[in-house]
Parts: sequence; C-alpha cells; structure tokens
Amino acid sequence: MTDESKQLYNSGMVGIRQRPEPRYDRIARLGEVVGQLMDSRILPRQARFGMVAELWGRLLPVELRRHCEVADISGGQLKVRVDSPAYASELRLCCPRLLEELQRQCPRVKIKRVKFILDDTVSKTG
Repeated sequence: MTDESKQLYNSGMVGIRQRPEPRYDRIARLGEVVGQLMDSRILPRQARFGMVAELWGRLLPVELRRHCEVADISGGQLKVRVDSPAYASELRLCCPRLLEELQRQCPRVKIKRVKFILDDTVSKTG
C-alpha cells in the first residue's frame, strides 16, 4: 500500500477504491506455467493423437475413410465420429483388426477399445 493509500484509508475514506498495482511477476509465472503445460502434457498428447489419426487413415479403405474421423483419445478409448449408421456398422465389423493394428503400431497410446459416435457433420474427402 502506498503512502497516499494509507492516508486515505486512515482518513476514513475507505469507500474509495483504487486499482491495485499490476503484478507483472504473476504474468511471467503464468506464462512459464502455460509453457510447461504445453511441453509436458499437450504437445506429447497431440503427437500421439496425430500419429494414431494418421495410422487410422492409412488402415482404412478410402470409402470408409471419407465417412469417419478420429475425434479423441482418452482413458484408453479411441473415439471415432461416423456420419451414418451404415458406416458405423461396417467399421464395427473391421474394429477388432483395426484395434489390433493400432495397438501393435502405437503401443505407447495404450488403446483398449474403439467407440463409434454418430455425427452427421463429418465430412471427409479422402
């Protein structure tokens, strides 16, 4: 608290609020925390996610690839959005072999199951 602030406070003018002085040290620390978060959590997850999405695209025939996309990977579950029930059924039939290949080629991701989510906004071109 500055001397002027102390004088105002002591004079009974407590109701007058002054803006606190900026805390630049907190901003710098927040930037460091965000950088550490990016380096330790987000970038490795994004790298694994990208690797799985790329492999998924290579494993599927073009016709199936046009109707689905990898949506998320968490808790050992790969979530794939599919634009129609017919393609979801076809993917479910292929799923055991796809899962086996994903586990073989991406062991660090530790995918245990694949979940298909119907989403008619999926629009892939190949």
